[in-house]
Amino acid sequence: MKNKNDKKISMENKYKQQFREVIGMIQEARYNAVKSVNTELIKLYWNVGKYISRKIESAEWGDSVVDRLADYIQEKHTNFKGFNRRGLYRMRQFYETYHNNQIVSPLVTQISWTNHLLILSKTKTDEEKEFYMRLSIKDNYSK
Repeated sequence: MKNKNDKKISMENKYKQQFREVIGMIQEARYNAVKSVNTELIKLYWNVGKYISRKIESAEWGDSVVDRLADYIQEKHTNFKGFNRRGLYRMRQFYETYHNNQIVSPLVTQISWTNHLLILSKTKTDEEKEFYMRLSIKDNYSK
């Protein structure tokens, strides 16, 4: 027959297991939230890059207009980070690099912006880019 201490230890173990389940739910929700935010940011950067690319392609804008856009954003929305001249040109490069690549395009929202910047700066061929994107997804690299 179990004594009071054994019952108490058994209940404590049961509670700890249940608590771990709740912690697991919290961690999963946090991970999913970060993934959703990342997806939306990547879509935003893609769309901004597409917009700039098309304006330049149509000769409606030149480099100086992109510079003015960066200045305008910084002046009007000081809390918008990453939309300086360099950031806007990276968004353009991001869009122009992947928009015609039917293999890589579906992968772009699955990795972080930091990983995209690394891949864009360190690789030369589409095959290399695809390899590192798939590796980042497979190994769940966060940076």
